[in-house]
Amino acid sequence: MGGAVGLREDFGADELRRLAARAKDAAQARRLLALAAVRDGMNRTEAARIGGMDRQTLRDWVHRFNQLGPDGLIDIKPTGRPPKLSDEQQKALKQLVEAGPDPEKDGVVRWRCVDLKRVLGQRFGVDLSEVSLGRVLKKLGFSHISARPRHPVQDPEAIAAFKKTFPRRSRRS
Repeated sequence: MGGAVGLREDFGADELRRLAARAKDAAQARRLLALAAVRDGMNRTEAARIGGMDRQTLRDWVHRFNQLGPDGLIDIKPTGRPPKLSDEQQKALKQLVEAGPDPEKDGVVRWRCVDLKRVLGQRFGVDLSEVSLGRVLKKLGFSHISARPRHPVQDPEAIAAFKKTFPRRSRRS
């Protein structure tokens, strides 16, 4: 069985306590106080108990402290799962939504999440849930509210004529 891992010499016990008092992260402060106890000559088991950990965990934090200094005692947040859609795929999705569907090719007159899910599966081989796709669309700046679609054979002249001949009425009259 090996001996105790040595603690770097450039930080004294008083300085470690001062750093602990100024630390914004409570876990970092506990670890600094445990290291200050080690620096004062307390055995590693008791020092680990001060920091709320076991002796082996204290040893692991000593290694991190020796490598990275006091900032090494802050927990590193994991990066998490990478997004299913790459940046290029998100740009293509944005262009697809802005262009709107082709009724003959896509079979719809407006995009819904279920339709976009199908298209993403066909084009990119990506299977997103409708909820996740809604989050991606919101991140891209789209609202869940869509404009009323126009019928493909709608006559703009008939609409204009109807608007001109329709009598205007006020609710107050």
